[in-house]
Amino acid sequence: MSTSAWGLLALFLVVLLAAAWPLGSWLVRLSTGNFPSWMHKIEAPLYRLAGTAADRSMNWSQYALAVLAFNALGVFAVYALQRLQIWLPLNPAGMANVSADSAFNTAVSFVTNTNWQGYSGESTMSYLTQMLALAVQNFLSAATGIAVAFALIRGFAARSTGVIGNFWVDVTRITTWLLVPLSLVFAIFLVGQGVIQNFDAYKDVTTLESNSYQVPKNGPDGQALKDEKGAPVMEDMTATTQTLAMGPVASQEAIKMIGTNGGGFFNANSAHPFENPTALANFLQMLAIFLIPAALCFAFGREVGDLRQGWAVLAAMTAIFVVAVIAITPAEQVGNPLLSPLGVDQASTTMQAGGNMEGKEARFGINATTLFATITTAASCGAVIGMHDSFTPLGGMVPIVLMQLGEVVFGGTGSGLYGMLIFAILAVFIAGLMIGRTPEYLGKKIEVHEMKLTSIAILVTPILVLAGTAIAVLVDAGKAGIANPGPHGFSEILYALSSAANNNGSAFAGLSANTPFYNTLLGIVMWFGRFGVIVPVLAIAGALASKKRLPVTAGTMPTHGPLFVSLLIGTVLLVGLLNYVPALALGPMVEHLMLWPAA
Repeated sequence: MSTSAWGLLALFLVVLLAAAWPLGSWLVRLSTGNFPSWMHKIEAPLYRLAGTAADRSMNWSQYALAVLAFNALGVFAVYALQRLQIWLPLNPAGMANVSADSAFNTAVSFVTNTNWQGYSGESTMSYLTQMLALAVQNFLSAATGIAVAFALIRGFAARSTGVIGNFWVDVTRITTWLLVPLSLVFAIFLVGQGVIQNFDAYKDVTTLESNSYQVPKNGPDGQALKDEKGAPVMEDMTATTQTLAMGPVASQEAIKMIGTNGGGFFNANSAHPFENPTALANFLQMLAIFLIPAALCFAFGREVGDLRQGWAVLAAMTAIFVVAVIAITPAEQVGNPLLSPLGVDQASTTMQAGGNMEGKEARFGINATTLFATITTAASCGAVIGMHDSFTPLGGMVPIVLMQLGEVVFGGTGSGLYGMLIFAILAVFIAGLMIGRTPEYLGKKIEVHEMKLTSIAILVTPILVLAGTAIAVLVDAGKAGIANPGPHGFSEILYALSSAANNNGSAFAGLSANTPFYNTLLGIVMWFGRFGVIVPVLAIAGALASKKRLPVTAGTMPTHGPLFVSLLIGTVLLVGLLNYVPALALGPMVEHLMLWPAA
């Protein structure tokens, strides 16, 4: 990597650590309810309205049912708003109702914190749909993930209580006292940087230069005219104006990043200057993606009574993240060996001039674009400033691998921490087998029941990814969406299923996924990829909460030092990634070898 790339990475990690440390303390106070009395007084009417109370705890099954019911209701609400938007207010562009399959996909996508978008936001969704359906779910889906993380932390910290908190209380406090204040401050900052926030009608502006293009010419009957060879007759057109989409962008952009949602107001997502206008805005958007996931590690350590445990989890996440950045950035800086001035034989010493700039955000360059790509796929965000489809094969494989690890490298708000803790449980189980004693983690015995649930939580997403990819490449409806034949087209499908099952939402591009087949398949995969993991995680939380917390003895394996961090990283890589190696070999790996025919 270049010196500037190292400097950007170091600056990002330093600022992230400085911001996450104090936020971790506030997360503990939210989880335990240890905050000023005036805040409790504001909450109390909301709990009475919901028929619950702040001191009414749930067991794991009650918590899980509340999570499922709440999110199922969200799917119906988002679906209905899309299907009725033509008759609803705040639709100055007259956006038509969204098709049934696209509305279903989008509803599931935003409720599951995936934010996969098969449509162009500025030409599909009204202002009301963007705000009341999509932006609201950005808050609620992020709050759901953090609530589940709180529940699992309480399972480790509890002493034979059998309860893991109250979902309605958790989601209220997280939304009211964390996500809304952070998003408000960040939205004001973004407006100051130039992100738009209005309810204006779309504006037609005169361009500095005219744009000449050709379109098929139609006859009097409205049908396209054809010449004697059957080719369409084209006519020249010149455009001197451009329509600029307006809307309440800054408010959605803020929670999109802070909640690791990723769904953009515009089709170009964070590459659009109305969403991401400056280098400073771009840096803080990257920071916002990792802020809560990093802070949750500190909250975990504080709440279980051993801050070293949080540092260990954070160290494992950071190590994998840094390696990913070191892998992707040089791949794009070197570029395509076929475009090396001296040819493939000398490509290792003579780079493609300027590196592989195709698909990069030209305003910010390769370093910032690859760092953003790593951050957004390490977290379950999905916001993009580059076209991952245009990365080199090895560069494009890094985002795929980060998602396939289970989005545990910082991961989404809440989901990254509880996903990594599941791997930590597996790591101590493996270590226990090695030394021949019952494994313990944070004073809780890890027994058969917990391991069965852990296996389910880990295997759900690989099954969804690999089975979904197999279906898509076998049926005609799946193959019809491929724009690029060969291994690259396979990578596009594998990326789409990996993104959906791991609730990321970014797209490799090149795959025409806004079809009934893909909208339905990906919608199903997103739902089970989210709640097929959450339910066993909550069951583990309930099981741990019922156990006594054992004292530390001379035989207790330390779970906070370099040895455990290494074991945890190895478990994530071996268990989380090995399932996908054959699929990766058929896509980005073989495509990389095709670039080096003389090797």
